[in-house]
Amino acid sequence: MKNISEQIIYWKEMALADRETAEILIEKNKLVEGLFFSHLFIEKILKAHWIKLNNEIPPKTHNLLYLIDNLKIELFDEQKDLLAILMKYQIEGRYPEYRPKLPPRKFAVNYLQKSKELLSWLISKL
Repeated sequence: MKNISEQIIYWKEMALADRETAEILIEKNKLVEGLFFSHLFIEKILKAHWIKLNNEIPPKTHNLLYLIDNLKIELFDEQKDLLAILMKYQIEGRYPEYRPKLPPRKFAVNYLQKSKELLSWLISKL
């Protein structure tokens, strides 16, 4: 394994790249895909925290609620609710037989904005 600081930088940079992808997708009205990438960037920043806290490779899970429950980060209820919403959209990208209901554009834009705010907050905690 690379040293801890290199691993944290890797996950943070990947999260920021996925944030940009999410923005592009939602701008192009690819709402489900944009929310999938919103999930990805939150997942990746949580994995950076996992490495910082545990000094080990994060588990191969996509479950944001599992990750946050095993980190020493207290979230507000609204932030936890956002994680639960994003969980709905990560499944579609991995399991094509599951297709979440397409959210109205204003909700997708709102979820993206809240996800970006959460990302910034989580980066500040690294």
